[in-house]
Amino acid sequence: MSEVMSYVNILKQADIFYKLTPTQLEMISHICQERTYQTGEVIVHEGTDTDELYVIVSGEVDVLVNPALVSDHPGAEYSSVSIATLRRGQSFGEIALVDKGVRTATVQALQNKTRLLIIPRAKLMLLCDTYPQLGYRLMQNLAADLALKIRSTDLRIRAELLYGKGSK
Repeated sequence: MSEVMSYVNILKQADIFYKLTPTQLEMISHICQERTYQTGEVIVHEGTDTDELYVIVSGEVDVLVNPALVSDHPGAEYSSVSIATLRRGQSFGEIALVDKGVRTATVQALQNKTRLLIIPRAKLMLLCDTYPQLGYRLMQNLAADLALKIRSTDLRIRAELLYGKGSK
């Protein structure tokens, strides 16, 4: 039972679970698994099919994208580019909750003993279907989280267009 309460305390810190009740957080904590990653270890690969949500318990992760996806030069070699560093209480994998599509980025551990809570989509969606109030609040938080990430990306694109390679 102490593991469940520990998970509840971690989930409370994640924006995606904002305003969920202690009972709702406890239900979610029952479906969590915990994994530990070492520096440089890849957690998810861009372009792969996975459907889990991740919440960072401790450590940091780097979110990387490969620019080759939009390259005008097929077959050219590109290095992945870091677009974000996430820390304790932050989450990733939210898009998989919405569309079950492929991963839009690679995520790797930046520190030894980076601990993550992993929440399987199917089990989380079952909780949302069974407890509509939980589902409503979670989806509202998910929409707010994704909107914030889209706005941030939009600002980065505008800055790149204004000050980046295309500027004179």
